[in-house]
Amino acid sequence: MKLSRRQTLGLMGGAAASALAAPAIAQNRKIVVGALRFTSHAGSFVAVERGYFADAGLDVELKFFQAAQPMAVAIASGDVDYAVTAISGGLISLADKGAIKVIGGGLTEEKGIDGQKILASDAAFQAGLTSPAQLGGKTFGMTTAGSSFHYMGSKIAEAEGVKMTFKPLQKVGAVIGALKSGQIDAWTIVPHIAKPLAGSGAVHIIGDVADYLPGYQVTTVFTSTQNATDERQQTEDFLTAFSKGVANYNAAMIEKTGGDDGEAAMVDLIHKYVYADQPREKAAPSIINGTMRLNEGAKLNIASIRDQLEWFQAEDLVSKDVTLDTLVDSSYVETYEG
Repeated sequence: MKLSRRQTLGLMGGAAASALAAPAIAQNRKIVVGALRFTSHAGSFVAVERGYFADAGLDVELKFFQAAQPMAVAIASGDVDYAVTAISGGLISLADKGAIKVIGGGLTEEKGIDGQKILASDAAFQAGLTSPAQLGGKTFGMTTAGSSFHYMGSKIAEAEGVKMTFKPLQKVGAVIGALKSGQIDAWTIVPHIAKPLAGSGAVHIIGDVADYLPGYQVTTVFTSTQNATDERQQTEDFLTAFSKGVANYNAAMIEKTGGDDGEAAMVDLIHKYVYADQPREKAAPSIINGTMRLNEGAKLNIASIRDQLEWFQAEDLVSKDVTLDTLVDSSYVETYEG
């Protein structure tokens, strides 16, 4: 059947009208989330893999780092929108410049749950470094001055009444290499890294960070001040989805609500991001060994944040003028004194 020009134009007009009347398909907001390849970042991994970010209207790209400080810089520059990492001197200084805000908690040391370990190199161990009390005069590894490793090592040394030398090595991998080769004497790290190192015989576990820093807010959730101030709905959506991922992780790995099958499924998910270069059977024990409870609802231990800020200031690593309100936007999650 041939259509006249008028009929063709009529059909085209009708189609256009129908298209205009149809609801537009909403596009998920594109955001970049910073992470380390640690089990303690599982909240983000689960939220990506199980669609919680997508359900919240967020199209998430994960960007991986090897230390906390560069992640803070990436947030400030706008290359990353949200991230989970430890408080560092660099992060606090960027908050002082009005660039970033802590908006929640990631991981906290908790009595009764295996946490970060204090490690000694085999050479130092054989020479008598069998407990943190013997750390006096030893060399302690860290990524950068003002890192969480610097804070933990200093607090342990202070509690034991000893003095140590700190050696900055920039990346976690470099610290591991230095510890295994005896170039440094001691370090602290999460259990999924500590236990395999100790199992190799090149390193020894000599203590627990939780004995020195109970309730330590190991990692925080943070974003740019602009996101915290001007993108409230997006930020709330991020935290809601992230918290669902955290709840899933805790249920599978801490409460074991899904039994062995639930734990195995969670290990499979995490293995895509942690020890991905190793076969599953080799990676699984390390992932399971690294289980630590993540903060439900991203709630934040404000007492620990205060202690960390005061330490950085006492060490002249950040300005004395920085206040908790400068560093933390407490309007997003529950805070507590723990």
